[in-house]
Formats: sequence, C-alpha cells, structure tokens
Amino acid sequence: MSVDLQPILELVTPTLRRSAAALWQPDGLRERYRRYLSEMHAVIKASVPLMELAFARCTAPDPVSTRLRAYLPEHIEEELGHDDWLLDDMLVAGLDPEAERLRPPSVQVVRLVGPQYYWINHGHPVALLGYMAVLEGNSPSPGLAGLLARNTGLPDQAFDTLRHHADADPGHSDDIFAVLAELPLDAAQRAAVRASALHTAAALIDLFDHLTREARSELRV
Repeated sequence: MSVDLQPILELVTPTLRRSAAALWQPDGLRERYRRYLSEMHAVIKASVPLMELAFARCTAPDPVSTRLRAYLPEHIEEELGHDDWLLDDMLVAGLDPEAERLRPPSVQVVRLVGPQYYWINHGHPVALLGYMAVLEGNSPSPGLAGLLARNTGLPDQAFDTLRHHADADPGHSDDIFAVLAELPLDAAQRAAVRASALHTAAALIDLFDHLTREARSELRV
C-alpha cells in the first residue's frame, strides 16, 4: 500500500508559507539573505550524501528497495554540485565562500538533516522520500529571486540557485509523489515516510523562524 502524503503535508503548508514570508520581509533582508545562503548550503551539501547512503542501504530484495535503487541515481545526478552553486552565490553576495563552507552547521540545520541518517541506517531508506518531498515541494516562487534582488540591492547573480530551484523543484516534487504512489509500503514504512515528512516540515519552519528572530534581535540592538 502506498502513502498518500500530500493531504498530510497540506496541514502544515500554511504555517511553512507564513514562516517563509516572514523570512523575506524587507527589514534587515540583505544580511538575512546572506545568512540564509549559509544555512541552506549546510542543508544542501547533505543532499547527495543522504541519497548515496539511502542507495547503499537498499540491499534487501524487496520491491521498495528495488524501486529506490532505480530512482535515486537519477536524482543524485540532478543534485550534484548544487552546494557549489550556493558558494558562487555567496561570493557575489559579499561573503567569503571558504569561511562559510567551513562554518559548523547550526543546531537548526542539524535538527533538520540529522534524523534522516538515523531513519536510513536504523529504519528503511524509503523514509528519505518524506524529507525530499517537503524540500522539493516547497520550492521558491518564480518571482522571488527578482523581488529579493530589488529589496536587497544585491546583484541578480546572487540569486542563481534560488532561481534554479524555483524552476526545477516542482517537477522533482511530482516525481517523488509519483514514486511514493507506486511503492508497496508496509505499515512501518508508511509511518516512517510520514514521520520524516512532518519532522522535516517542522524543522524547516524552525530554521526559517530562527533566521527571522535573529534578524529582529539585531535590529533592536
């Protein structure tokens, strides 16, 4: 039996959108966008390693593992180098890419990404699809990059990665939901995908809210 994840995610989507909207408010936006780049680099540099780990853990001769082993290599190929794109954006935005690359991840990033390693290693790697569905399913709107360029005064090239994900992620999201619809998941696997997705949504909200709170605190100083 497959897991119908979309109705579940619709319950948390309004809160996620509110957090994202608050993140892009004009006050302090220039510096907040720079911090967003740093935080998202810490998230995105884990994308390919997570999928490679999930692929390696798909060793059981069951239909779910077999389908994942067929799906993941193509998506790994699509995601290669996206963390480097963010380093390029950082340079244009006035950051030191090497310093940001070496910066330890925030607690919020670890809370978002870290549980996936547990679910993959100690549950079933299909749980990763819940994480991927949330990240791909909440892509930036097509006009966001241009709006941020105008409101921050940063060059258009500082938003190349954001612009790419606005264009590409909706299609990737459709692919993930299509795979989930065809997988013959058992009860434990369905529960893992749902738990992964809901945790990811909550942790992404926390990350966005953290960036917004941090900016507000600095504006009051």
